[in-house]
Amino acid sequence: MNRDRFSIVNMCRMLDVSRNGFNSWFRRGESLRSQEDEKLHLLIKKVFERHKGHYGSPKITKTLRDEGVAVGQKRVARIMREQGLSATKTKLYPPKKKNNGSIHASPNLIHDLDVNRPNQLWVGDITYIKLESGEWLYLSAIMDRFTRQLISWSVGPKRDAALTCGTLSRAVRNRNYPDGVIYHSDKGSEYIANSFRNKLAYYGIKQSMNRKQKMNDNAFMESFFNSMKIESIKLQPITSEKTLRRIASQYIRYYNRKRIHMSIGGITPNDCELQYN
Repeated sequence: MNRDRFSIVNMCRMLDVSRNGFNSWFRRGESLRSQEDEKLHLLIKKVFERHKGHYGSPKITKTLRDEGVAVGQKRVARIMREQGLSATKTKLYPPKKKNNGSIHASPNLIHDLDVNRPNQLWVGDITYIKLESGEWLYLSAIMDRFTRQLISWSVGPKRDAALTCGTLSRAVRNRNYPDGVIYHSDKGSEYIANSFRNKLAYYGIKQSMNRKQKMNDNAFMESFFNSMKIESIKLQPITSEKTLRRIASQYIRYYNRKRIHMSIGGITPNDCELQYN
């Protein structure tokens, strides 16, 4: 005890601090700022875990502000860094090359398009998902480019026009047969097929396709599939088509209803739909 007191006396003398000042500081304990940081850490962690570690500081800041917590993004980022909270990152991979000659492709109608309303531009794509058995399944999906809402999806054992036609028909029904839609995709055979093009014509939808060697033309669908795989599919075993359907349904419901998108003002796709309507 005497040794501790001697050390404190020497330390105060070296720092030119009075013993009374030191004792007053010691009794106060943690600073107010540190206490606030600890409270913020608990709130940040709650949002972080609610979204399974997929929200970074911009989305967490927006969520906290929406919940009435006045906080800056730099402070949230600092606390996350100090507490080791790092969001999972999605990565865009270049699409696999397809041997469909450009002679069959539809023109690109969207690279200069001002997208300013729902049902103006739909984007679609297909992704591969491997079962534990080694078999492959295919997930086809369509997104409304303006609201980011996933409006239709289908799962099947074959990557063909039957799969994309079914997804398209469901999207049209879900959106109450809208007029003036452009449908954009890559140049896959399932989109070039006459049966799919006839379906587009039947619904009065214009077809658009990626420009040559321009993977960003369909970046929104590429981003969605990568997010879905990292945030859901790769976290659990996929044993059957029924399992994949259940997982896809759960994730797309989360994506539309709860996952905010900074590119549409930090709201969910469903909220964007409601705001416009």
